[in-house]
Amino acid sequence: MTKETEDRVAQHYGQAGLEGRILDALAASGKDLDRLAADDLSPVDDFHTGGREATASLAEEAGFAAGQHLLDIGCGIGGPSRFFAGRGCRVTGIDLTADYVRLAEALSRRVGLGTMVSYRQASAVALPFERGTFDGAYMIHVGMNIEDKPALFAGVHRSLKPGGTFAIFDIMRTGDGALSYPVPWAATPATSFLARPADYRRGLEAAGFEIVKERDRREFALRFFAEVMARTAEAGGPPPLGTHLLMKDRAAEKLGNAVAGIEDGVIAPTEIVCRAMPSA
Repeated sequence: MTKETEDRVAQHYGQAGLEGRILDALAASGKDLDRLAADDLSPVDDFHTGGREATASLAEEAGFAAGQHLLDIGCGIGGPSRFFAGRGCRVTGIDLTADYVRLAEALSRRVGLGTMVSYRQASAVALPFERGTFDGAYMIHVGMNIEDKPALFAGVHRSLKPGGTFAIFDIMRTGDGALSYPVPWAATPATSFLARPADYRRGLEAAGFEIVKERDRREFALRFFAEVMARTAEAGGPPPLGTHLLMKDRAAEKLGNAVAGIEDGVIAPTEIVCRAMPSA
């Protein structure tokens, strides 16, 4: 993936003033900004299909344990990293988007988790870590923006200790139909690099991973989005705090196109959990 493409991905997500909008939304939701807890951020923290429920489910599938040092690939504004830090893990997050890295740091300090997490701007295909740095790694709705998945998987394998777990929860291509844009992760196909679960498996195995488990989350996603849409309709619009704040303009259209793709069988959120085998 070229530097130009990475810049376009970062620009898709980046936005000035996001911290202020999130704090305003928290206040409008009745939260005391001087006494924030990590769970107060959950409506905006889990920018992926299934929200906090999906984060917790992936954590259970991966089996990450307190005391482990985890790598969060594409950490966004830091939601999953704060989830794991709140459960005793130390987390290092990387992201292309400088605005997100700064906001992840600020929000983690606000909720008292600043000593458990750290963030840096970096590319997922050029991870800046020594061999065997981490006990585990995860990425949640990130691979759709990464073209060179073999380089990604090789870098994660190198950064993990032998036997370390790598958990993935991505939108993957499951059918041959066309996907309408924009979607939450891309305004156009130019920065959308969907791959099939079989492509993930081949790339992971070539990088030295053993596939432990895989789970299609299509039905879970359809239930989740139906519930979100029902709540939104009943309330007459989205709540003050939510992931729509991260999608900038055309949020409803982006989400609608993604949901249509899942309904039509073109895409589906999919989990893959694998283990780093020792290098030969």
